[in-house]
Amino acid sequence: MTASQPHVARKRFGQHFLTDEGLIHRIVRTIDPRPGQALVEIGPGLGAITQPVLERCGALTVIELDRDLAVRWRQRPGVTVIESDVLKVPFDQLAQQAGRPLRVIGNLPYNISTPILFHLLPWAGLIADQHFMLQKEVVERMAAGPGGKDYGRLSVMLQWRYNIELMLEVPPEAFDPPPRVDSAIVRMVPLAQPPAVDGKRLEAMVASAFSMRRKLLRHSLGRWLEAQGFEGHFDLQRRAEEVPVAEFVALAQALP
Repeated sequence: MTASQPHVARKRFGQHFLTDEGLIHRIVRTIDPRPGQALVEIGPGLGAITQPVLERCGALTVIELDRDLAVRWRQRPGVTVIESDVLKVPFDQLAQQAGRPLRVIGNLPYNISTPILFHLLPWAGLIADQHFMLQKEVVERMAAGPGGKDYGRLSVMLQWRYNIELMLEVPPEAFDPPPRVDSAIVRMVPLAQPPAVDGKRLEAMVASAFSMRRKLLRHSLGRWLEAQGFEGHFDLQRRAEEVPVAEFVALAQALP
């Protein structure tokens, strides 16, 4: 495929290309890229966001799995291409090569957006901020507080490390082909001093807590804590959705 040939969206890659020019301008203004920053874009696609970002910052790295699109981007000055599944990319190495915190952006494939967010989580300390286009429902879950149906494992794990804010709502007609869901731009800024806790242990604990979210925690988390040898006190006469992030983190810190 040459650079002049049209690119057809591939369903297996979850490709939906942004085409609304006014919205593109608002998104780039929200990201506010500057020269000298270490920008990394996940899935540049046809460049709706990539091109105006590149014009502002002069250089960026793109991670693209689609071979044909990777070929196109290698022809562009100022663009470093990593042709790979993003779930296999070591972001700590990218930060080391850049010599400064990364700014990560992208219109994430909706079919693997949650795995990507969890893949990035261990490297939050090496990242300045993240701006992603996601399914609006996912953003609402990310930012949800305790007490509602949107609050869950994703909310707890991400809010442990980030401040999360829904910045812009994006309708389906802004894309080609249009997805069947509403979308949104989320801003994720890593906390300067996140609570120190074993992330994998916290993740296992939170997954256990929400495994039976309609039942009281004594049926799920209680059994998990017993298996860990935990002898402290934690109110298990609640449902997981009632427990604030800080309490989950404090419990993980208290584990033997």
